[in-house]
Amino acid sequence: MNDKTTAAKTAKRQGSGVAIVAMFFLFAMISFVTNLAAPLGTIWKNSYEWSGMVGNFMNFFAYLIMGIPAGTMLERIGYKKTALWAMAIGAAGIFLQYLSSMVGGDTATFSVGGQPVMLNFIIYLLGAFVCGFCVCMLNTVVNPMLNMLGGGGNKGNQLIQLGGSLNSLAGTLTPLFVGMLIGTVTKSTSMSDVSPLLWIAMGVFVLAFVIISFVAIPEPHMRAKGEGKVRNAHSAWSFRHTVLGVIGIFFYVGIEVGIPGVLIFYLSDSAVSGITSNATAVAGAVAAVYWLLMLVGRLSSSAISGRISSRTQLMVASTVAIALILLAIFTPASVRVSMPSYSVEEGFNMAQVPISALFLVLCGLCTSVMWGGIFNLAVEGLGKYTAQASGIFMMMVVGGGVMPLLQNAIADSVSYMASYWLVIAMLGYLLFYAVAGSRNVNRDIPVGDEEEIPDAV
Repeated sequence: MNDKTTAAKTAKRQGSGVAIVAMFFLFAMISFVTNLAAPLGTIWKNSYEWSGMVGNFMNFFAYLIMGIPAGTMLERIGYKKTALWAMAIGAAGIFLQYLSSMVGGDTATFSVGGQPVMLNFIIYLLGAFVCGFCVCMLNTVVNPMLNMLGGGGNKGNQLIQLGGSLNSLAGTLTPLFVGMLIGTVTKSTSMSDVSPLLWIAMGVFVLAFVIISFVAIPEPHMRAKGEGKVRNAHSAWSFRHTVLGVIGIFFYVGIEVGIPGVLIFYLSDSAVSGITSNATAVAGAVAAVYWLLMLVGRLSSSAISGRISSRTQLMVASTVAIALILLAIFTPASVRVSMPSYSVEEGFNMAQVPISALFLVLCGLCTSVMWGGIFNLAVEGLGKYTAQASGIFMMMVVGGGVMPLLQNAIADSVSYMASYWLVIAMLGYLLFYAVAGSRNVNRDIPVGDEEEIPDAV
């Protein structure tokens, strides 16, 4: 009897280990797809001045539409099938972006401000939008799964931070690879210059589909076959700390994407940044340092999250990030510092950039712990409402499209550095959430299955 029990526990641990590794891999896929948008935007910005963050916006706008359906899919078909559907959709989205490089730019569909918008750009935006469905579904799967496999609390946050480390590694490599392929953006630079990367991306999706199809993944939230619908007396919206956390996620993703996104445009603008050689490649390399520091921060957080609460980490990270961005805003661009760069022509080298860029990339150490901390705090104590909350959270990831677009508009109309005041305001909200908004004041709401009320037949 004891041998059987021991064997069962060992098998369960091994199964959980495989599931954790699978979720880590999906975390990396999310970052790979998401971080294609900003560097590719530098190509389209050459044709349409207003288009720099539009592809990124389309990617995140998909979250607003897919968030709730993704949570419903999680309940009805489970984690594994939702992830497989996401892989297939992701491959289709990348193919559409590749297709935009094959379609001629001589067919206008409509105009913006008197400037004709060509069909190839519309196809690219459609591809970015479809990719948004993919990453939304993947995010809906990996976050609650890792939190559950870790048992919630500090341990749940620890697993999310470990998964986030691979997310950051993919985020580090993606803009670096794109920068290497693009080099210096000229009027002749087009999507066809990065088509090898898009083919690699499609191949990775196919490989991921095959791997995940063979992995056994626990399905704690999936409704049993033939089980009728149930009506709950409450919902995830009934919890104040969850609602405030949803707003926090909206702002956080805007912060995470906006800091390096606008930084890329800032450094690529030679007239402002003072970078005269391979400015786009330098911008991509510097942005890669931001994601590399997010990797460092998440690895560090995963080591301490078993002992230091998510709330404390979020408070410290928000405060330090505000200080760094204030330094970036008020330090003159004439103050320079050497940062690593890479280009096809020159290889690895050190480039002179405004020191503000250094302060901004250091924010990666701070943003690294925010996603896991906010998600962990916001779903704490939700029980059966966790899957629903996950779908709501994914819907609000649209902030990664809305807020950087607003920040980019401020950058275009005022200045690049002035746009970071918006980031400071969002960080101020996260500090408030860590200090007071994350406390669960609705502990009287039952979260067990016994509170479900079957619908009348």
